[in-house]
Amino acid sequence: MTVHSPTTPPFRDPHLPFAKRIDDLLARLTLDEKVSFLHQYAPAVERLGIAAFRTGQEALHGVAWMGPATVFPQAVGLGATWNPDLVRRIGEAVSKEARAMRARDDRVGLNVWSPTVNLLRHPLWGRNEEGYSEDPKLTSAIATAYTQGLRGDHPTYWRTAPVLKHWLAHNNETDRATSSASVRPRVLHEYDLRAFKKTVEAGAVAGVMPAYNLVNGRPNHLSPYLRTHLRAWTDQDLLVCSDAGAPTNLVDAEHYFDTHEEATAAALLAGVDSFTDHGTDAAQITARVKGALEQDLLAEADIDTAVRRHLSVRFRLGEFDPHYDPHRGTGEFDTPAHRALAQEAAEQAVVLLKNDDDLLPLAPDTRLAVVGLLADECKLDWYSGSLLHRSTPLEGLYDRFGAERVDFAEGVDRIRLRTPSGAFLHVPPTDAPDEARGTEAALDPALLSGRTDLPPLTTDPTGTEFALADWGEGILTLRSPDGRYLSVAEDGYVRASADQPGGWVAQETFRLETHQNGHLLKHLGTGRHICVAADGVKVAEAGDFFEVITMERGEEAVARAAAEADVVLVVAGNDPHINGRETEDRTTLSLPAHQQRLLRAARAANARTALILVSAYPYAVDVSRLPAVLWTAHGGQAAGSALARVLAGDVSPAGRLPQTWYESDADLPELLDYDVIGARQTYLYFEGTPLFPFGHGLSYASFSYADVSARAADTAVHVSCTITNTGDRPAAEVAQLYTRAADPSVTRPRRELLDHRRVTLSPGERAELAFEVPLPAFGFWDVRQGRWRLENGPYDLLLGASSEDIRLHTTLILDGEPPAPRAVTRRGLEAADFDEQSGIAIVDRTKTAGDAVTPTEGGSAELVYRSCDFGNGVSEVTAQLAGEGVLELSLDGGPALAELTLHTPTADAYAYTTLAADLATKGLHDVHLRLRGPLRLAHVGFSG
Repeated sequence: MTVHSPTTPPFRDPHLPFAKRIDDLLARLTLDEKVSFLHQYAPAVERLGIAAFRTGQEALHGVAWMGPATVFPQAVGLGATWNPDLVRRIGEAVSKEARAMRARDDRVGLNVWSPTVNLLRHPLWGRNEEGYSEDPKLTSAIATAYTQGLRGDHPTYWRTAPVLKHWLAHNNETDRATSSASVRPRVLHEYDLRAFKKTVEAGAVAGVMPAYNLVNGRPNHLSPYLRTHLRAWTDQDLLVCSDAGAPTNLVDAEHYFDTHEEATAAALLAGVDSFTDHGTDAAQITARVKGALEQDLLAEADIDTAVRRHLSVRFRLGEFDPHYDPHRGTGEFDTPAHRALAQEAAEQAVVLLKNDDDLLPLAPDTRLAVVGLLADECKLDWYSGSLLHRSTPLEGLYDRFGAERVDFAEGVDRIRLRTPSGAFLHVPPTDAPDEARGTEAALDPALLSGRTDLPPLTTDPTGTEFALADWGEGILTLRSPDGRYLSVAEDGYVRASADQPGGWVAQETFRLETHQNGHLLKHLGTGRHICVAADGVKVAEAGDFFEVITMERGEEAVARAAAEADVVLVVAGNDPHINGRETEDRTTLSLPAHQQRLLRAARAANARTALILVSAYPYAVDVSRLPAVLWTAHGGQAAGSALARVLAGDVSPAGRLPQTWYESDADLPELLDYDVIGARQTYLYFEGTPLFPFGHGLSYASFSYADVSARAADTAVHVSCTITNTGDRPAAEVAQLYTRAADPSVTRPRRELLDHRRVTLSPGERAELAFEVPLPAFGFWDVRQGRWRLENGPYDLLLGASSEDIRLHTTLILDGEPPAPRAVTRRGLEAADFDEQSGIAIVDRTKTAGDAVTPTEGGSAELVYRSCDFGNGVSEVTAQLAGEGVLELSLDGGPALAELTLHTPTADAYAYTTLAADLATKGLHDVHLRLRGPLRLAHVGFSG
């Protein structure tokens, strides 16, 4: 029995279980104190000696927004490594740096909002850089590894507490706060939920963050799946943290509720425990919660439930046991081991897409031309920390091959801007030290462009020659000769002040608008135009006209450098703060026109031209005349040195594509079409020919696959094979195991990743690989029965180097359940459980649970339900309907046999009424339902 000191409350006793300590602490808190804990910035409770606590610390690929830290490759680059062990070690390093940074700055949080496990379903998603893969199995494997590293391996105390983003089915920035993803049950269970499930079950997840968007007409912050799925996967307390501003969106943007009290209560009851809203000002959220309590929309027990989850995280982080917390003294920050790990990760993230005629690796005496807008850049993104170290491709190649063997041409256009008076825009000299930005700017990316200590641009007779880069769709950056980007601060003046484009709204982007008298220069951050005033160049509603004097075209410099080289390396890609990022989706897969011109100029001057894409997402590029193509995500602090080592052959590339690269925009579905099955999306269902398939990646070595063996046991399928390095150098291979149902009763994936192994072999070395795949991995969500089902029959097992490069093939007969018809006389038809549809959107049946369907934009739509068993016969059909319109029923594609009409609109979209009609049928049929008008259908029943 534990004996408590009279002055030590039980919640301070480290020998008691956390649950008992939380019970004790909850009992000591007043209602007002408990309510205050529901905001992101929970205040201190001084009378109990409890410190303030902030949920949320970004740590997607290193500690972000808190100043210098080790910067690892972007998440999509970590996905390209296909290496969970590496990613786990990165998670460990990131969490150790978070602890070390917190020791000197208590603003650094330990509740980390990472990783992002949203699937990379659509390559135009602006936040593609934040996810790991389009495949749920690979995503879950990488995410699990990262969370395990972030958590640490102590059985009781966590180094950091990871929160997964973003629950659920979130893949668009366009209208992200108001758009609804229509997710049919099979896609929900087989695709979107799977990315979260295994990671949560692994036990290193502290919570999740709901996404901004709606799913099936219901905001994610009210998702019933938080209760029915997420919290059913684990017996640990999970903290659900809202996304920033999303609670207010429930009323202001989404108009889902009339009052904020209703909205806040509904979110809390759905399972949201921490409200991220109104920045550090908790007053509005706490007032809403108190208002909901006064209106009996909430009970104190509901508050207790949320606060318990909040406290559970804080206890696990060791806050209340400082003398027992094994991580409290962690001081590992920017260590040699962390720098080496960043280098290793950047090397493993490089994917060799094409290598004809063995152009790569480069011979030591090769004379190189390194060209392109990304050639001398080490770009950061919104979720990066500040660089402690920096390596660009050019710097890496200088170090590896010698500066005397490398010629550089950035490929920017060199221009001057002349005013109608004949003067030119001019960057005045300055003696202001670079450190003048101060500590706050180093801590906040949004302040990088905010310098006001430098003089604004002026005009003079000769002007400044600017480097103009067009990043696509006419979005320009302008850079002065000293390397500073033109930027606009809050005072509206234009200065050469920014190291890079950045901030929540980039202030370094412009557009030239053609007019008869020249060009207007529009500043995109403010939407205003540039004008010349007596006190300097500034933005204004009415801008001045400028004549653009082109001193040199970028392709001219590229062509000169390319003509003198043995090999040309064109480094192209994106700036993560421009054209595709949080709040902004891309509009095309195409490489920006400026960079296409540079590539054409290099290739015309020298056939031995390799394209190196450094980007956060795939491109559609004509590679037919290029002998070599590589891709890497923005690789963090070691990006350039890693790329140089791969190009030189010091490291054989072994990265693999984590998502499909399509040939053109025509291969893509609509951005908001979340039905991966019906729209044939991702490698799972895509029936076209990709530019490069999922899992693709070449090596400088070669590997043979042999000796495939497969057998089914009671709970798992066991598969093995041997792989031999038949090349002349050590290299890593990523062996990929896929399956496909050979004779399915419903649409199944063309192939589906079951497992993979990354193995490094010396020349001639052989390894035996063994895979154990649980039998449920071969199942699918059977909408006819509303559950998972393993179907009996043949399953192909495919082993190879990518989803399309299959080297070994065998087939197993698995014992499962035979297909069964829909028992419609017993269960009826849930409207969303269709097999096929056209023109349908899935919507919320009620505001708290369930799905219904409705025609998109109030038109007409059709649903098909296959294999419906009417038994010995029925005589009546009933339908739960809301809104107004007509429902027609036919069988097997024949004429309409029943018609149900809502002539008078129901009171609202959730006021369902049941209509009935005669229907005489028996036996097995396909049911076709046609909906016309703004009609909601929830359920169809049959009786007789």
